Amino acid sequence: MAPKVLVSDKLSETAVQIFRDRGIEVDFRPELGKDKDALAAVIGDYDGLAIRSATRVTPTILENAHKLKVIARAGIGTDNIDKDAASKKGVIVMNTPFGNMITTAEHAIAMMFAVARQIPEASASTHAGKWEKSKFMGVELTNKTLGVIGAGNIGGIVCDRARGLKMKVVAYDPFLSAEKAEKMQVEKVELDELLARADFITLHVPFTEQTKNILS
Repeated sequence: MAPKVLVSDKLSETAVQIFRDRGIEVDFRPELGKDKDALAAVIGDYDGLAIRSATRVTPTILENAHKLKVIARAGIGTDNIDKDAASKKGVIVMNTPFGNMITTAEHAIAMMFAVARQIPEASASTHAGKWEKSKFMGVELTNKTLGVIGAGNIGGIVCDRARGLKMKVVAYDPFLSAEKAEKMQVEKVELDELLARADFITLHVPFTEQTKNILS
């Protein structure tokens, strides 16, 4: 009998087809991600659960998950899954840490350009029929200092892209070795120094008790 997987969030049809191509029965019901009672009522029928960020896997849902073997988060963060409750049930929790690395890093760079050039404000002003060129001159990124908090998979790509923009890069990451920092051509600093020196700051850390409120 083929294993059954429930997809309770919006997910690409291509991703759903990958399951089917491997002989797995899939129910694609993205409406369940926002209806915890409905999800709890049906979860007992499934061997696997594929989610994104809308679904919250609570102890109540896991209590009803009699056949569940794995929860897969199509993304990096798993803070919407009660991992302690899952462990007690013997349910494996996995994520896809490499799936959106470049997209996320590029988005961070795009946001930095938007801030530097005041693009949202300038767009709103122009759409309002104004032409306030001097008001939205902005600043260049060249020779500015970027502070990267968390220089792992995504943060490391941001560092590389920022260096390509001729920015100076300082990084705070307790897990970043001096050798790796030198190879990345970034300066490893403590958090207080990063906050004091950076013209722009970008945050690329998982949500944990250690990183919670690292910036107010």
